[in-house]
Amino acid sequence: METPWEYRYAHRMKGMKGSFIREILKLTQKPEVISFAGGLPAPKVFPVKEFQEAASRVLAEHPEQALQYGTTEGYLPLRELIAKRSARYGLKVSAANISITSGSQQALDLIGRLFINRGDRVIIENPTYLGAIQAWNAYGASYIPVPMDDEGMITSKLESALRKGAKFIYVLPNFQNPSGVTLSLKRRQELVELADHYGVPIIEDDPYGQIRFEGEHIPPVAVVDSEFRGQNGSFYDGNVIYLSTFSKLLAPGIRVAWAIGAESVMRRLVQAKQGADLHTSSFNQMAVYEVSKNDFLDEHVKVIRATYKERRDAMLEAMDEFFPTEVQRTHPAGGMFLFVTLPEGLDATELFEKAVKKNVAYVPGAVFHPTGGGENTMRINFSYSTPEAIREGIARLGILFKEEIYKK
Repeated sequence: METPWEYRYAHRMKGMKGSFIREILKLTQKPEVISFAGGLPAPKVFPVKEFQEAASRVLAEHPEQALQYGTTEGYLPLRELIAKRSARYGLKVSAANISITSGSQQALDLIGRLFINRGDRVIIENPTYLGAIQAWNAYGASYIPVPMDDEGMITSKLESALRKGAKFIYVLPNFQNPSGVTLSLKRRQELVELADHYGVPIIEDDPYGQIRFEGEHIPPVAVVDSEFRGQNGSFYDGNVIYLSTFSKLLAPGIRVAWAIGAESVMRRLVQAKQGADLHTSSFNQMAVYEVSKNDFLDEHVKVIRATYKERRDAMLEAMDEFFPTEVQRTHPAGGMFLFVTLPEGLDATELFEKAVKKNVAYVPGAVFHPTGGGENTMRINFSYSTPEAIREGIARLGILFKEEIYKK
């Protein structure tokens, strides 16, 4: 039965669809399903005890402030802590350069609200993060994809994309979601130089940067940009908006993340956020600060890295054992995901139902390609499942792939 609402939705709703991943997760709630579909951190690394203690301290020492409205910019001690930690990686910022958001997903939505008019073009890595596509589709964005290889976005192909006219460039430089690939230092430098030459800003989305478990640290794109501009002695005022989050470092349910950028840009971001939710939860921000101060975060990240490395290694070893040689995969040096490529002619979306019948799930890769392609790819998460479950789930996928490849 139709309701009076059916003809009253805004035009922007025509371009909005439900999250394919969220729909998949509904199908995989059965306990017998081994799900590699969600982008879920491992619950075993959640600092439950520390949050219990932090919540008690906050309510005992600052109850009125924790339960009251707060400033849109965010809790000042938390912003100062983020500024201090950013300096370790070479990015000199003050609290005025930082805005707290309700998860990185809100930051992406606010960026769309700030910058995207209907029809505006956004340069993206191909594939790219589905959450960004969802956020910006609501504002009428169109996309200019730039292909990737094992060193990330192929910057030799970026210039032709820049000539098409783009509002900004969107990159996930570290252990990219969905591919797991990391943008090399040389390409970060080329990205910054090309973006400066064409006057196009960069959105750097970095939720996984601290979850590196092999290889050398690579400076954030914002740091490369700062060095390129010779801003080492002053607070950052460059061409990059840097996003990160406590979702992967502490727990996703707290919904506390941050954006770093030039002060003038952060002031406009705050204006956009005021119309969205006034401010991120005061209590959550204060609890995050209590947990994160006194260097707890440094030791906790080591636990996350060790846990995820064990699970990544278990997945790679199982793939080498159970997958047909025709199936290719990436080798992430950190983060939570890797990408699998099937032989041409196989469709990962069509295979999904067969996989679920074998009680294993993944995300078909086509959803990460907003302009088409990627039908024979899939994203697989290794952070959530135990090594034992990973081995069993990969074995089930291996059987499915062999059935499909060798029946042709």
